[in-house]
Amino acid sequence: MRITNKIIQNNSLYNININKENEDTLNTKMATGKKITRPSEDPVIAIRALRLRSSLADITQYNDKNAEDAESWLDVTEGSLKTIYDQLEDMYEQCNTGVNSYLSTENRNAVVAALKQLRYSVYDAGNADYAGRSVFTGYRTGMTLTFPEQEEKQYTITEARDATFLDDITFIQTEKQTGGTKECMTDINAGNYQTSTLTEQDMSTTTIHRIRLAYNNLDTDVDVSSKDGGQALTFKYWGETGWTTMGDDAGEIETVSLYGTDNPYEKMAEYNKTHAGATAADYAIFVPETGELLLSDSMYAKLNATKDNPKTDNKDEGRISITYSKTKWEKGDLKPEHYFYCESDKIKYNEEKLGVRDTRQDICYDLGSNQDIQVNTLAEDAIVHAIGRDVDDIIQAIEDVEKMEQTIKSLESASPESDTDKETLQRNLDAANKALTYLQDKLKNLFEGGITKMQGHMDRVVLAQTDLGTRGSKLDLVKKRLSDEKTTFKELVKENEQVDTAEVATDLASAKNAYDAALMATSKVIQNSLMNYI
Repeated sequence: MRITNKIIQNNSLYNININKENEDTLNTKMATGKKITRPSEDPVIAIRALRLRSSLADITQYNDKNAEDAESWLDVTEGSLKTIYDQLEDMYEQCNTGVNSYLSTENRNAVVAALKQLRYSVYDAGNADYAGRSVFTGYRTGMTLTFPEQEEKQYTITEARDATFLDDITFIQTEKQTGGTKECMTDINAGNYQTSTLTEQDMSTTTIHRIRLAYNNLDTDVDVSSKDGGQALTFKYWGETGWTTMGDDAGEIETVSLYGTDNPYEKMAEYNKTHAGATAADYAIFVPETGELLLSDSMYAKLNATKDNPKTDNKDEGRISITYSKTKWEKGDLKPEHYFYCESDKIKYNEEKLGVRDTRQDICYDLGSNQDIQVNTLAEDAIVHAIGRDVDDIIQAIEDVEKMEQTIKSLESASPESDTDKETLQRNLDAANKALTYLQDKLKNLFEGGITKMQGHMDRVVLAQTDLGTRGSKLDLVKKRLSDEKTTFKELVKENEQVDTAEVATDLASAKNAYDAALMATSKVIQNSLMNYI
């Protein structure tokens, strides 16, 4: 093959361009610090870069956003639980004070004021929020746990309970029915004691069984059943033959107002006396003002015997279901939609709670592949209605003691004019002092029970704090792992995409020398032609 000068020239230009392209490529790498600028330059590096960057973006989201957000949520919850525990501890101390020391009227007023404020503070602490989201209200993060102000809104509430919610109270008999006239010890004073026929024998104590509902001041003029009759309350329990439904339209539940002509507790005590030792029909008394369902002795025994059999799969065994309505709400009352199945304005809440195994509203943050962490604590895990209801019992007992003390004080100020008046006065004083002794014993027992109950409430909060701490520890471990993974993937991305500056600088210098040498050699070759050799 004959090699001409033109061929040499073209080959020289081609090689010079290759050297220039190589120098340009190395110069671009040096300027950008990247191995490639287009995927076509090295598809393997490009594909690996996409995968590594995607993984790094996910890890950055988990570590810098999700984990940090979860940690802040847990911190807010932890602070709120500590506040709740401190308030319960103060309530515990108030109960302890009531047991171990004599309480004057001023002391009792101070205890009542403290308990009311502490109860409000416990519930108010449940309104804690993180970034505008309530931390104790499950999926309903846009709602507060309690009513912020007084409100009238009707709720039909169903409480799913069991026999563990059966309770006893002590009823102090301070009244006597004589014909069509009822005499009450607290109505006797220095001006009317002469007409009183009350004696020490009329003062007595009786144990009444009850189920204390979550709320007081309940509605009495609303039909909460699917049947006609205007039932204020329906009550279902699972017995030997399945579900048994009680209602006031069948005469099984009687609604008796605390301020009516009949005393509901006295009426139940009389019923139990009348039906003692006999197989009585189902009977209960609904007291709307106090939110209590008083149970006859036979009814209590029947409910106490209906327990779940662990050997069967029947989810209804041992269950108790109570449905009632409440319209008037006070500031600080717990909203029922966070605790029970209820209906309001044709909206149904928590239908899953009609079953024993209800679905929890747990909020979980994604922290990686197939890994998440629960950030919220549900209100029912730490803040329960029993806290306020226990305080209600103590406050009512204190008020009863104060009423009887006022009666005694009034009687002691009387000035009898005859021996008959003196005897009548003394008889009334003896009866009032006996009633006061019963009431003081009841108050002391409630304070003693309050110590145990407040300790139970504190234990519940501690359990919630422990669960929260466990999740916090898990989050710390996950954050450490995510931080390590983030560092590792950053290094992998760097190794995959970034050039070795020293190596590229050396290659660039070599390419420049090769380019310069090619220019020099080509210039000398092109200068010579056939004429130089003739």
